[in-house]
Amino acid sequence: MSALLDSVRSVLSGHDPFLIALLLFLLVYLATGIIIGLLIQRLRDQSLIRREREDAVRRSRAVLAGLSGEQLAPLLPGFPCEAGDVRFVGKPVDYVAFPGMAEGKEIKEVVFIEVKTGSAGLSRREKEIKAAVKAGRVRWAEYRLP
Repeated sequence: MSALLDSVRSVLSGHDPFLIALLLFLLVYLATGIIIGLLIQRLRDQSLIRREREDAVRRSRAVLAGLSGEQLAPLLPGFPCEAGDVRFVGKPVDYVAFPGMAEGKEIKEVVFIEVKTGSAGLSRREKEIKAAVKAGRVRWAEYRLP
């Protein structure tokens, strides 16, 4: 330890004390700036993480609400068909309906139903299905097991 002190004294002995004090001040100032910068960055990172978590929770709730709404939709007022006439498909459309089926009536049409919440729009695939149905590009296929 005394060898280190002797080395420091020998380096500092030939220099102006004001210059040495200025150098020490600048080193402390630099170290303080680095520490403050690291603390600020850490606070920003924590704030970003908190906002991203809140956003993830909000999105998750919206998805769950949408899924719940899809399942309950046939029971809600304004649904385009009777609940007993619809069958849940899920993807790429939510429901296929056969109006009149539950009452034993003749089925005169098949209806594809997509349930949306809020301002959600149709996906690209849903738009393609809608266009195919509107253009009459729908067919019947029968498959017999071997």
